[in-house]
Amino acid sequence: MIVQAAGGIVWRDGPEILVVHRPRYDDWSLPKGKLEPGEHPLAAAVREVEEETGVRGVPQVRMPSIRYLTGEPGVEKVVDFWTMRVLRETPREADDEITDVVWLPAQEARERLTYTHDRGLVTAFTTLPVVASVVVLVRHAYAGKRKEWRGPDDERPLQGRGIKDAERVWRLLPLFAPDSVLSAPAKRCRDTVAGIGLPVRVDGRFAEDGNVEEAAAALREYAAANASTVVCSQGGLMRPLLPRLRAETGVAPGTRVSSPKGSAWVLSYDADQKLVAADPLDPRQP
Repeated sequence: MIVQAAGGIVWRDGPEILVVHRPRYDDWSLPKGKLEPGEHPLAAAVREVEEETGVRGVPQVRMPSIRYLTGEPGVEKVVDFWTMRVLRETPREADDEITDVVWLPAQEARERLTYTHDRGLVTAFTTLPVVASVVVLVRHAYAGKRKEWRGPDDERPLQGRGIKDAERVWRLLPLFAPDSVLSAPAKRCRDTVAGIGLPVRVDGRFAEDGNVEEAAAALREYAAANASTVVCSQGGLMRPLLPRLRAETGVAPGTRVSSPKGSAWVLSYDADQKLVAADPLDPRQP
């Protein structure tokens, strides 16, 4: 039996990392917990961090998942982790689940943590450049078949499962606390991000026939302007753009990239708008 869980490496300047003490196990851990039925792993990570620490974290870089035996016969736990910046912090009263929430310099946090897998995650975190901003690049949801639509192609609307997938985008992407939402001109793109909670501005550089280098420059521009941005684009641009972006992070050219309709990529940039990480995110999970 596999138990799915999620958590966060929450950091602030220093860098300092947030660790928690759990009286039930008398251990020090990174904040994490089990998914609720039907819950997306990213939503669970943000929720568990806030419940255990009082910190509302904003996801940035996807870290390696950890896998370990729980001690119960035949039960393994798999935990997905994201690094998170602090959006807000509320003091948390000690209870039976968590007695201490402590900010520690990264090396001290590593030494305080009880488990090897948590210490390994902190070590991996310290090798990352400091992330200054995130752009979530979304491919529009399903809009039926072009040959079956009689109007202008840019006016083709979301259909069927595309509407449901867009609703999943609306629920998940606010976790990134976006400052701005951009879209290619096509209606199916605008509608995919219409329910995030911010006005949708159109940027033609993300259209189907957009130029890859111009689109990459536009992403850096938004990364420089905002701590968090959502951009919706189209497959004709994203298919060549994503390998170009991933190559910036050291992924070998030619490595296959998948970007189904209604899915996204989390692009993390440093203060100089250099791409630090490009991580797939599928709002359609679980």
